[in-house]
Formats: sequence, structure tokens, C-alpha cells
Amino acid sequence: MTNLHSDPAQPTKLPEQNAHSPNRRLLVGATAASAAALGAGFAVWRFQAPAAPAAMPPVEGFWSLQWDTPQGTRLSMESFRGRPLLINFWATWCPPCVEELPLINDFYRQNKSNGWQVLGLAVDKLPPVQSFLQKMPLEFPVGMAGMAGAELGRGLGNLAGGLPFSVVINGAGAVVQRKLGRLTPSDLSTWLRLK
Repeated sequence: MTNLHSDPAQPTKLPEQNAHSPNRRLLVGATAASAAALGAGFAVWRFQAPAAPAAMPPVEGFWSLQWDTPQGTRLSMESFRGRPLLINFWATWCPPCVEELPLINDFYRQNKSNGWQVLGLAVDKLPPVQSFLQKMPLEFPVGMAGMAGAELGRGLGNLAGGLPFSVVINGAGAVVQRKLGRLTPSDLSTWLRLK
């Protein structure tokens, strides 16, 4: 058996055991750089704005859905088929939702003569929505979606379940755009071209 130690009192350090070895430092440095690059790449991917979805049909049974309105009537999705439709999921307890509603209302007022439709789906309870609409009437129809609205939103691409959430369905009935978060005038002017 060969003795690896020249001095029995001082063990010999093999190159792979030496923390100061150039090869070991290179390996540790490369591993750290790879981990940093991977982490940075994930962060950019995770927080990057999602690209516009490919045109796709809405969830199964979408056009057969019906909603109660705050006024006590029924609202059928079938009545929106065939023209571009902006659906906005909102709630009275959601500050960004409430802040964007006047912008959406203006969008509807300015573009309804061009065939655009808007539907607000309240993921909320009836009394607060009725009270809110008395203070801030909206010109576009509102449906009381409740928790079914949250489920529909997930089916339309809102995997996080956050509000506000907006979806554009073109005249052919395909989902062509979606956004989680507050809408901007720029979003709406871009979406006008998606008829």
C-alpha cells in the first residue's frame, strides 16, 4: 500500500481538496455564474409582459352563459356574438378596477357606433354593485358573475385570479387579447385595431 503522506504529521492535500486550487476556483466561479444567469433569466421571463395570445376560441359553452344584471334582468352572452367585445372582470372592493371603469366607459361611448361592445362582469355581490352603480352609472351592460366570474376568468387566461382582468374577443368569436391589471388608454387604442 502506498503512503500518500510525506510527513505523517502533515496530511497531503490532494488538488480537488484544496480550496485555493485554480481548478476548484474556476469550477465554483462557473457554477455561481451559471446560477446567477439562470436566476436572472427566470426573473426576466417571469416578469415580462405576456405576448398577445394567438387567436383562440373562448372556453367551452361560453356563448351559452347567462348573467343576472344589477337591475334584475338576464343577460345572455349569445347577444354579444358576431361583433368585437371587451369583457372586463371587476369588483367594487378592487381600487384599480374602480379607477379604470371611467376609461372603459369612455371607450364604449366612443366606439359603440363602430360595432364595439363592452361587458363588465362583476366578481362581487349584488348590494355593493347596485350601490356603486347608483354613484357611478355605466353605459355598458354589467353582469353579476360572482365566483363563477373568477372561474370564467381563469378559463380565459387569468391563471393568477387577479383583478382587474380584461379580454378582447373579435367579431369571429376568438380571444385575441387579454390583460391582467389596470387598462391604459394605450391598451385600448391598440385593441381598437383587433376587430
